[in-house]
Amino acid sequence: MMLRYALRTVRHRKGGFLGAFLALMCAAALITACGTLLETGLRGTIGTERYAATPVVVSADQNVHRTTVKHKKGKTKTKHKAKPIAERAWLSEHLTTRLSRVPGVDRVIPELTFLAEPLISTGTGAGGRTAYGHAWDSAPLTPYALTTGTPPRAQDDLVIDRYLADRARLKPGDRLTVQSTQSPRTYRITGIAAPTGDGIRHQTSLFFSTAEARRLAAHPGQVTAIGVVPTKGTDTADLKASVAKALRGTTAQVSTGDERGPVEFLDAAAARIKLVSMGGAMGGTSLLVAVLVVVGTFALSVQQRHRELALLRAIAATSGQVRKLLGREALLVGAAAGIAGALAGLPLGSWLHGRFVALGAVPATLQHTVSVFPLFAAVAATLIGAWAAARISSRRIARIRPAEALAEASAERGRPAWGRILAGLVLLAGGAVLVAVLSVLRTEPASTPVTFLAVVVLASSVALLGPLLVRAAAAVLGAALRRTGPGGRLATANLRGNAARMASVVTPLTLLIGMTCTVLFVQPTLGHAARAQAREGIRADWVLAAEGPGVPAGVARQLRTDRDVATEVVRTTVRVGLDKYAAQGVTPAGLARTWDPDVTAGSLAELTHDTVAVSELAADQLHLKPGSTLKLTLGDGTPATLTVAAVYAKGLGFGDLTMAHDLVARHVDNPLAATVLVSTARSQEELAAAVRKFPGVRVVPPATADSLQAERLQANAEVNYFAMGLVLAFTAIAVVNTLAMSVSERVREFALLRLAGATRRQVLRMLRTEALSVLLLATTLGSGIALAVLTAFSIGMTGSAAPAVTPLVYATVVAAAGLLALVGTALPGRVALKARPVTVATARE
Repeated sequence: MMLRYALRTVRHRKGGFLGAFLALMCAAALITACGTLLETGLRGTIGTERYAATPVVVSADQNVHRTTVKHKKGKTKTKHKAKPIAERAWLSEHLTTRLSRVPGVDRVIPELTFLAEPLISTGTGAGGRTAYGHAWDSAPLTPYALTTGTPPRAQDDLVIDRYLADRARLKPGDRLTVQSTQSPRTYRITGIAAPTGDGIRHQTSLFFSTAEARRLAAHPGQVTAIGVVPTKGTDTADLKASVAKALRGTTAQVSTGDERGPVEFLDAAAARIKLVSMGGAMGGTSLLVAVLVVVGTFALSVQQRHRELALLRAIAATSGQVRKLLGREALLVGAAAGIAGALAGLPLGSWLHGRFVALGAVPATLQHTVSVFPLFAAVAATLIGAWAAARISSRRIARIRPAEALAEASAERGRPAWGRILAGLVLLAGGAVLVAVLSVLRTEPASTPVTFLAVVVLASSVALLGPLLVRAAAAVLGAALRRTGPGGRLATANLRGNAARMASVVTPLTLLIGMTCTVLFVQPTLGHAARAQAREGIRADWVLAAEGPGVPAGVARQLRTDRDVATEVVRTTVRVGLDKYAAQGVTPAGLARTWDPDVTAGSLAELTHDTVAVSELAADQLHLKPGSTLKLTLGDGTPATLTVAAVYAKGLGFGDLTMAHDLVARHVDNPLAATVLVSTARSQEELAAAVRKFPGVRVVPPATADSLQAERLQANAEVNYFAMGLVLAFTAIAVVNTLAMSVSERVREFALLRLAGATRRQVLRMLRTEALSVLLLATTLGSGIALAVLTAFSIGMTGSAAPAVTPLVYATVVAAAGLLALVGTALPGRVALKARPVTVATARE
């Protein structure tokens, strides 16, 4: 019976349910899109290209492992955790001999993969594809075959693939300069190779002679991977088992099928973790925002039907029947919105993945994965959210006594229920606790989720305490509004008499302003502090930067003299235990002349191949001081035990760990310096002339180098802006949606005002005054929330209570919110005023 009534209600009150439908549909689309990103991170396929003709691939373990054993109540529990390392781990070349003796093995092919960037006339790079160098002996792994020319035999011979040859218009006999791990070198192209099939889409291969490849790989006695080709008729699964048995006792990994992709594309394997984190954070924030918005939308929808529901109570409908009716209406609307939104979320998720690829946050080799699970999750979340929102919104009307129902419906309640006020105060206290916690968090992965959670929790407290806040605002603004004329007096009366309705508009506006300001100013706060530390800590006269993969070591060697210092800086990531730390390697000689990270304990003069300098943050977390021993895992998985030489304050600008350049450079994929700091009496022109033979190397002042770092930070920030942009777009839609619902409810009120003598222009002026008053309150609350959260974030991350807020950007945010508020009020208001007042006033509800 109730289901039939619910169907009839939804059918005959389509306009009343439209706002709730839109809010739920947008929520479902967001959840689906974020779910596809999360699933791509968990199960996304990384197809192999380089190892396409090699059924079995042996590679080094790319993880750091920790096993803990706990004894409790006579039981032993063993836990094993693994975290990926930042660089490529290498294998011992001696394993090829062991593998060649495995039954069923026809051929064992060692592989070398290393940096090899072609410097072509159209620019540095290979046309959007990543370029790698290999030994020609490993060409059968794909396989590559010569289409013209001869294999490379001499050290200056080179074979390039067909893609690069076509793009750069190269042919055998031409010369090509390649920037690899050493100084750039010009090679003679002896041949052009093409892969079998069209499976190579994300990389360009340059093939060198075996001796030259080993020199450039710079890992004597080691290989990147080993391809194992079975004899004819040997089953791949059997061969994998045999190879694994032969490698027992080593840390080598055996991969077949789709497992070969992550071995080849390490950046795609690492991006999985990033995508899981990004998708989870976006999905969680979207869900919290959706719950807040949907509850407010349903509350406004129920408020619009207050008189109808009161009439049901007056004709003997029980509280349970009213709740069932509203719950089933919500489920009907939620089911329709959930299905529509989930289907719309699929192309949205695909587009989102494409944008992340374009921004460089996710490599194209990680294929977008879609299944039914995000769809089911979105529909389920929508149904649960709609049902819960309806139950919460109907709680008060369902509990009214039948005799009081119509009296209650005739006027808005003077004060919110005590339960609502108490819940609002609890959320306010919870938000204050989150802000306090945020002020002591000193790492970005820990602080970022707390930052956005604090904004949502505080906005939720505004939603519950909204009527009280609106009445307080009306009391403060009343005198000023009354002086603006009839429209201002009417607006003041509405703010006081319909505080709950106005509060439903304040909440999404507050959330929009607070969330937008937080998203826009979190990264600049961090970046500004990091750049300031870097700017203060660089003592060099000039900085060398490169347009390509980095500055070759030969540049620094050429510039070093008895009077001049050239400090190479190479960056990486290391792990201490399972925790990840940003690290760098610097040239120790003459370091004090080019670099000052504000040492607070110890001395950088003690920095050698066996020592390390750490930031104050790392020292606090790891309980270190000068003289302490630090065990860590370098970027390629090599363990190292170092002695702490110094502790410095500017960790945000220079990373948490600093080691000797040569130690770090031997254990990274790209040993070229990110920058070279030069202390010299020579002019910029003299230095530029000295490095002219190194393509792409520029001499810039430290201030320009700081701007280059700012550009890199801005590129990273764009990913975060884009990730949260959809949440903000959803919130903006909710603002317009709520405003439109709020205004469309008031058609009868506008008609009575017109009959009482108010002109159409006065009514519209009243609406504008109300909108501006609500905007002023929302701006105050949203700005206060954002300021509290950003200040706490700044204290925790930078040690300074000075978030980087750009006035023009802030003014743009408020102006955009004001535009939404005015448009969302004016357009529905004009539509509502089109009907004749007499017709509306005499019409039956």
